[in-house]
Amino acid sequence: MTIRFGVMDIIVIGGGQSGLAAARNLLDVGLTPLLLEATDQATGSWSRYYDSLTLFSPARYSSLPGMAFPGDPDRYSHRDEVVAYLARYARELSRLGAEIRTGARVVAVESSEEGFTVRLTEGTVLTAPGVIAASGSFDNPHLPLLPGQADFTGQILHTAAYTSPQPYAGKRVIVVGAGNSAVQIAYELAKIATVTLASREPVRFLEQRPLGKDVHFWFNVTGFDRLPARLVSSPPTSPVLDAGIYRQALRDGRLERRPMFTHFDGEAVVWPHGVREPIDVVLLATGYRPNLTYLDGLGALDDNGYPRHDRGLSTTHPGLGFLGLEWQRNPASNTLRGVGRDARYLVRKLKSHLDLRRSPASV
Repeated sequence: MTIRFGVMDIIVIGGGQSGLAAARNLLDVGLTPLLLEATDQATGSWSRYYDSLTLFSPARYSSLPGMAFPGDPDRYSHRDEVVAYLARYARELSRLGAEIRTGARVVAVESSEEGFTVRLTEGTVLTAPGVIAASGSFDNPHLPLLPGQADFTGQILHTAAYTSPQPYAGKRVIVVGAGNSAVQIAYELAKIATVTLASREPVRFLEQRPLGKDVHFWFNVTGFDRLPARLVSSPPTSPVLDAGIYRQALRDGRLERRPMFTHFDGEAVVWPHGVREPIDVVLLATGYRPNLTYLDGLGALDDNGYPRHDRGLSTTHPGLGFLGLEWQRNPASNTLRGVGRDARYLVRKLKSHLDLRRSPASV
């Protein structure tokens, strides 16, 4: 079944923070969005994160366009609060006129005379002059292949599969990574397990509240959050925000950090200088890759599956945009506090494209 929308201007793929921000900005400029979310609720990946996850930014810096995050603006909100906020945001978008379809998984996007054809798993085919791929960066865990991994007899998991520390009680665990999630999970696990953080580079810490203000206040007033990505040749690894508890745990031995092990050997890993140690579990906090397989046949991605884009605008297909990519335009691009600015920029560019497409001179 093919459905051609005369009233739907843009199809937004993904109902997490990026897709919701896109839909709000589309409504604000007078465009009508159809938002497609593969799961049963438009809250993105947040409900699938580990149970204890707490935001690293205060509530005042954790809002999407048009709706403040509720409660004390200086508190650090829990995962479940973010899920509730996004669900409320989606309900408000529906009230304002956005159509949100859950359980609508996109399998392919193709070029068409109308602009784009979007195919869903159940066979529905939709068309629209514009598409925003906002399926995010957190649904496609990156699992590097480490030497000897195939013969390791312990358990290897990405931290995307981690929910709580209880299953790891009393075990010998390595958390691979040096970012915020790696350190937060390792610190939590160290209360009931023997844990080592393993990383190629030392963990870099950033004070959470310098001079009595949260670091996100300083990011905002200094303009760091708006630093153009094009000025950075290679996006740096984000430092770990710490009020002091993680550094203290490393100093007093409750948590250990070592250089990355060289390879697996049966039930063990081999550390630099040849020390072999049996390990029960290796948790990989090795990040995520864009979840854009539905664009594979379009020619809009490079050989590594990354979008060909300029600040979110496709460089291969006019009318196609991307949202929620890491360092898409600046350091905050794939965060609650920053995705709204990127959405506003992208939507204005796409609206100009659609206006030009519809003008008599283009016919």
